[in-house]
Amino acid sequence: MASTFPHPLPVGWFALAYSDELKTDEVQTVTALNSELVLFRDADGAPRVLDAYCAHLGAHLGVGGEVDEGCITCPFHAWKYDGTGQCVEVPYGHTPPNAAVPSWPTCERNGLIMAWHDPDGGAPTWDVPEIPEATSPEWSDPQRFEWTVRTHPQEIAENVADSAHFRYVHGTKNVPSTEAVFEGPFRHSRNPVNLDTPKGPVDGEVVSSAFGLGLVTVRYKGICETLQVGSVTPIDDETVVIRKSFTQERVDGKNPEGGVAAAILRNVVSQLEQDIPIWEAKIYRDKPMLTSGDGPIMPYRRWARQFYPGDD
Repeated sequence: MASTFPHPLPVGWFALAYSDELKTDEVQTVTALNSELVLFRDADGAPRVLDAYCAHLGAHLGVGGEVDEGCITCPFHAWKYDGTGQCVEVPYGHTPPNAAVPSWPTCERNGLIMAWHDPDGGAPTWDVPEIPEATSPEWSDPQRFEWTVRTHPQEIAENVADSAHFRYVHGTKNVPSTEAVFEGPFRHSRNPVNLDTPKGPVDGEVVSSAFGLGLVTVRYKGICETLQVGSVTPIDDETVVIRKSFTQERVDGKNPEGGVAAAILRNVVSQLEQDIPIWEAKIYRDKPMLTSGDGPIMPYRRWARQFYPGDD
């Protein structure tokens, strides 16, 4: 039987939560990246991510655990761990010097809390870039959407390179051309589009940038400038969480409402929901039978290989 997807979980930065979802003095539990994790903020307000199970007797730090002076306290015997995962206090006895739980490199940027995943324990090899519009007061309050899908991050990201599917899945008037540039862990692409409006056709373009397989920005240009910040985070080897956050340029200091602004969001969300049943039912062809007009699928796959070190 052909494999649904042959590669392991990729190396890279993956979103675990939106920034405003993690309050001070709050513990959150997240199942992601084949791991059970806890999120909390340290004394400086920075997000921290640890494996969820206490080094003592294995209690889950997120089930009754509390934040105390920027550390997380186990609900079972009150062992206290700092943001690096080191046990800093055992209230009723000596603190074993080697008592610790694994910690994950973490960054908070563009309204997202992200963790670095590397199954070999390697340190981050690139930074998550700042996306100015994502936090600019000149852009609207974000509108967010979320899906849980049975697929792999690479399959989702490959959609951008798959030019032909836009015509036959999403009903575009033609097969759009795709220009793609690959720069280390980053991928940039551009698709010209023709938009129908009440005032007639408008030439626009869709500009997409990927930062590894976990984070992408898509800018819709030409009418009602729109930014999509999309993240794809594996839950396990077969399931991902897709988050999409949209922001648009404010009009006279106000969020755009209705009309073209709302139509753009409906269209993008509709397109993703058209893709979901295909992703969930397809298999992965390692050597696909391609033809002219398919788009830069193989260059994209060669770029993606870097996120599976040691995968033969």
